[in-house]
Amino acid sequence: MLFMRSAPTALALIVFCFAPAAFGQTAWTTFAKNAHHNAASTTASQSLNGIHWQTPVDLDPQYPVRRPGVVPDGAEELLIHYGTPLVTAANTVIVPVKTGASGGFRVEAHTASNGNLVWHAPTDYLLPPSHGWTPVFGPALTSERLYVPAAGGTILYRDNPDSATGTEGRAAFYGLAAYKANPTGFSSSVYINTPLTTDEKGDVYFGFLVQGASPLAGLTSGIARIGANGQGTWIAATTAAADSTMTEVPYNCAPALSLDGTTLYIAVSNGNAGYLVALNSTTLAPVAHVRLKDPKSGQDAEIDDSSSASPTAGPDGDVYYGVLENPFPENNDRGWLLHFNAGLSHAKTPGAFGWDETASLVPASMVPSYAGTSRYLVMTKYNNYADIGTGNGENKIAILDPNATETDPITGVTVMNEVLTILGPTPNPPEGVKEWCINSAAVDIPGKSVLANSEDGNLYRWDLTTNTLSQKVALTAGIGEAYTPTAIGVDGTVYAINDAILFAVGN
Repeated sequence: MLFMRSAPTALALIVFCFAPAAFGQTAWTTFAKNAHHNAASTTASQSLNGIHWQTPVDLDPQYPVRRPGVVPDGAEELLIHYGTPLVTAANTVIVPVKTGASGGFRVEAHTASNGNLVWHAPTDYLLPPSHGWTPVFGPALTSERLYVPAAGGTILYRDNPDSATGTEGRAAFYGLAAYKANPTGFSSSVYINTPLTTDEKGDVYFGFLVQGASPLAGLTSGIARIGANGQGTWIAATTAAADSTMTEVPYNCAPALSLDGTTLYIAVSNGNAGYLVALNSTTLAPVAHVRLKDPKSGQDAEIDDSSSASPTAGPDGDVYYGVLENPFPENNDRGWLLHFNAGLSHAKTPGAFGWDETASLVPASMVPSYAGTSRYLVMTKYNNYADIGTGNGENKIAILDPNATETDPITGVTVMNEVLTILGPTPNPPEGVKEWCINSAAVDIPGKSVLANSEDGNLYRWDLTTNTLSQKVALTAGIGEAYTPTAIGVDGTVYAINDAILFAVGN
């Protein structure tokens, strides 16, 4: 089993005080590293001394028309969410690639040491209908397979992803025979609209959207599971939330699993407001749901399909999920990182930023200055966007204590206490500094640091011992808006995306 390699038990217990499987994988198998989305690696990252190699993740990136006062002349932005690079236990890098202006996708496998192409394969994946940012195309790895989103709500698989050849096939959560009987009908009505999430047993989870009438009577938008045995099941968004007005899983919302793997967390919405739901991870039977509320106004929080926020499951069972504020912009377009217990029966202290953010988790031992009682801390983007509400452009990243509080100076809401924050280093005239362009930041546990991208075109190491940006490497001249994940490979290579290019960075 390639992806069952574990760090020494003592290390895992010291780091997070729970079973080593939670952080034992050295492979990067799905969005934010694993099924819990903690983005934390027990592999020490290499020094950010230079770029080993690079490869495009978009062969036809679309730069929109300038927006005076928002995007200054001479600047560019990309309104797209790129899929995370994946890294197998044998150190092959799987790269999702957009091939056309408005769609078309393939996957590539590269040798981690030099970037040499091992194999590539086209897909028939079709983007779901959208009116905002281009959604994520998000493959995922299991112990022996690569799974890739495909047309009609199906997924393609390829065995032996480290090899130039491997058995290929297709699976459908509603039955492959049904798809084969009417592939055109399914392809025009059923769309995978989230990254795939895989667990250590080889199961695959994702959200899907149904537009119009599908060939399968009764099929409506919801959450799907394909087991390691190939058997599929699904649940409607309406059933998951016990609310007939729910119409979808939010775009880009990758499902997350609890630490013990028994509970699946995902959001559902009506395109604007909705719920965080908990499902039995085997049967997808509903377990719990909670309406997502703005902590200040008490109104329904906004769930925006242009976000890529996904749940993060903590080692204590707590769950974190980012939403946009309502009314807008009461929190300067920062949104909220909502925080719940495992059963979703109790809303806990929120974080002050949640828009387009999937929280990363940091063992408390990584922050020598921390004197609190929490076993782990929460790393988030902490931008304060210029000219939105009272925003001043003082864009930061933050380490927060999920169990300690402070009063947010912008809204007056009681929020998670700031343990460390650090300001972006590059001025952004006429006000503030360049934004941090991350939707999931990689946590280097042995190196006591976080790897994060900035819209200034640099990849930075945030040293949590000194609270400094101790290393950086220039990737591009900089690009706005394209929030992307960072990842750490099994040899410590750091992977970051900027301006439609994946960079492998290290010694």
